[in-house]
Amino acid sequence: MPNASLQNIVVHCDKILHTRGFDDYDGSANGLQVENSGAVEKIAAAVDASLATAKLAVAAKADLLIVHHGLFWSPRQPWTGKNYELLKLLIENNLAVYSSHLPLDAHPKLGNNAQLCAALGLKKLKPFFETHGQTIGFQSHAKISRAELAVELERATGAKPKIIPGGKDICERIGVVTGGAGGDLKLASVEGVDTFITGEGPHWTYALAEELGLNVFYVGHYATETFGVKALASEISRKFKVTWEFLDHPTNL
Repeated sequence: MPNASLQNIVVHCDKILHTRGFDDYDGSANGLQVENSGAVEKIAAAVDASLATAKLAVAAKADLLIVHHGLFWSPRQPWTGKNYELLKLLIENNLAVYSSHLPLDAHPKLGNNAQLCAALGLKKLKPFFETHGQTIGFQSHAKISRAELAVELERATGAKPKIIPGGKDICERIGVVTGGAGGDLKLASVEGVDTFITGEGPHWTYALAEELGLNVFYVGHYATETFGVKALASEISRKFKVTWEFLDHPTNL
């Protein structure tokens, strides 16, 4: 079975995702988070890096785990208990971890937002939703009923959306930001969309959406962010001639 250089894969991912030039949340640590011995024969892709998904990657005989949510959002010390179990598992099984958060959200082809827009058939995408000094989402002009859009979202993601029907029955300007952007409805509204698709949001956003006249679809943080890691793993597989597998470990959140 052919194998590829971990270093070459990392250089390629960092380049196409513009990893080094992206601001992100503190602790996101985009890029290679854990090394292996240097060779990759199989890639596993998952939304989250955790002990559970690392075990799935080991069972799949992967050498590299590609994730959207990495290992280091908060300090992971001391290396005892479950932290030790995770570290031991990664090292003993020669499993590298590469994480891409906002860079993978924002990518115009491989990103979560671009991929979800494509799955919904949205065309002529324009940059939308600025955070950390860059836009990460997309918006599109369309004409689709709120009910029909809900059906299309469930088809694309496999998750039934929660709907805040704050706007008109017909959606005409749709903004997409996957993940946990529900707390920023005002930003979405200011940018002119009448319909906002994201993963999740707080309880108080229901009243705010009504006040803003905004339709909001909460489709699930996990469900909206399976797209990017699949697309990135597929891109690496194509370029470096290695196999890949998606590890589905849904949170239903």
